[in-house]
Amino acid sequence: MTDHEIRKIEVCAYLYSAKEPTEKQKERLCKYLEKKCGKSVEVIWKQDDSVNDGFRIELGTAVYKWNLDEIYDWSPEGKSRQLKEKIAEAVHSSGDVMPLIRQAMDDFEAVPDADEVGTVLTVGDGIATLSGLSGAEYGEIVLFECGIKGMILDLQENEIGCVVFGDEGEIVEGSVVRRTKKTAGIPVGDGFLGRVIDALGQPIDNEGEISAEDYYPIEKPAPGIIERQPVNKPMETGLLAIDSMFPIGRGQRELIIGDRQTGKTAIALDTILNQKGKNTVCIYVAIGQKASSVAQLTETLRRRGALEYTAVVAATASDSATLQYIAPYAGCAMGEYFMHKGQDVLIVYDDLSKHAIAYRTLSLLLERSPGREAYPGDVFYLHSRLLERSAHLSEDLGGGSMTALPIVETQEGDVSAYIPTNIISITDGQIFLESDLFHAGQRPAVNVGLSVSRVGGAAQTKAMKKAAGAIRLDLAQYREMEVFMQFSSDLDEMTKRQLRYGQGLMRLLRQKQYHPYSQHEQVILLTAALGHIFTDVKTDEIPSVSRNMLDAAEAQIPDICEKIDHTGQTDDSDRKAILEFAKKFVSDAER
Repeated sequence: MTDHEIRKIEVCAYLYSAKEPTEKQKERLCKYLEKKCGKSVEVIWKQDDSVNDGFRIELGTAVYKWNLDEIYDWSPEGKSRQLKEKIAEAVHSSGDVMPLIRQAMDDFEAVPDADEVGTVLTVGDGIATLSGLSGAEYGEIVLFECGIKGMILDLQENEIGCVVFGDEGEIVEGSVVRRTKKTAGIPVGDGFLGRVIDALGQPIDNEGEISAEDYYPIEKPAPGIIERQPVNKPMETGLLAIDSMFPIGRGQRELIIGDRQTGKTAIALDTILNQKGKNTVCIYVAIGQKASSVAQLTETLRRRGALEYTAVVAATASDSATLQYIAPYAGCAMGEYFMHKGQDVLIVYDDLSKHAIAYRTLSLLLERSPGREAYPGDVFYLHSRLLERSAHLSEDLGGGSMTALPIVETQEGDVSAYIPTNIISITDGQIFLESDLFHAGQRPAVNVGLSVSRVGGAAQTKAMKKAAGAIRLDLAQYREMEVFMQFSSDLDEMTKRQLRYGQGLMRLLRQKQYHPYSQHEQVILLTAALGHIFTDVKTDEIPSVSRNMLDAAEAQIPDICEKIDHTGQTDDSDRKAILEFAKKFVSDAER
């Protein structure tokens, strides 16, 4: 057929069979296809002995060039593929598969269904542009001829933009691509705890296959207002500086923000370690990090007994921008599985700055219009639809929760940059880590003035709320007075004592990594510190004195310790007893 002839025909169908059809068969086929397409159709027969006693019809538009739209595959291969799909559907999420396979084979009846297909126009840099697939949807998975999958991210009038999950080198331009009519998803289940997986749910820790219990879509609408309940339970980090001043509740989204190398990951890691024995599932999502860093973190979790209740989802710097883009959504889907089972989940996104960069890369390759800092216009929606999925579900839905700790890296402490301001406006507070404090040895390097928790106060236990008192105000006063420290010889005794008190608080808030405090330890330390018990103790001696005091407390006031851990409450007599114990211990230690 010449180009001139092709331009005249709106729809063209190629019929592949071993024997040429009769004119009557051809006429019936034309009538069926014309009724289906609503246009005139020309049927062209081509001999193909491989289809044996079946046939294959390739249907496409031919206005200016041939575009393959649908395939009716009634060949032995087509029937076999239908049977495989039927069996796969039957055995999905089931343990005893043999009866289901037998039933699927008994019930199987092959029919020549239409497969909506398209053609690969171009491929490169992890992006494939496709023609055809007129019914395709945003976020749908497509299957290339070579077996590689992709996901549709860009819908235009004449072509479709698709990101590729795998080696793009195997995809040939001009090859066929099929719709799956499924959205991207990830296998989930209890078997993923203690394992390291990639963004597609495949294990990458060389410890064998993982048995999945279900399959969750990576993109899912966030729970509505009716499906949620207020955030009213604490998610304890074990870090005195955070739990006392910026408490985090179960179901909250608390941003950890700061420059590079200020201890952001360390805070998230300590929070995961602190969930040991609390029936909390932890998910750590590594985005754009070095593979060695992920391996080191995993080993730390394993060594400290935290990996057994943690799943690590890794899309490292060596992975494609596509995998880095879907990694946090995959981790979120896994968290939702446990949340819907009624469990409490802690998920860490480390970090969303690199996630935004990966999405920017994909958007520019898809030729979307760049906006501020070259990010696409929907970069806010990128993170809002992710973080909004964190929630504390209502009792009718099991009462589970998912608490998110997104991490964002700033440049020179600039919180007014594009991505930081976006995520600050989405989250329920932020913990800002300051470089100067970090390098001065104040770790965690929490900036009290710029940090806030908009929800956590409601989730803080009564014991912690009483013990913390006005610690933020005391620290603010100390920061104002700090400038006078260089004139310490000229200050009156009251001012000197106030400065010593502030120094003692700052020193107490320093905490070694991997050493989270329990709730009763935090309450005892805060009660003693705000009661000015440590004022006369040398600043350098505060860590050892406080540690020994906590050890002594478990032996001398065990009832109060147990009461705080189990009920989260203290009364005036408990507070009095703690102050008396602390005062006696410090005075005995000074002798």
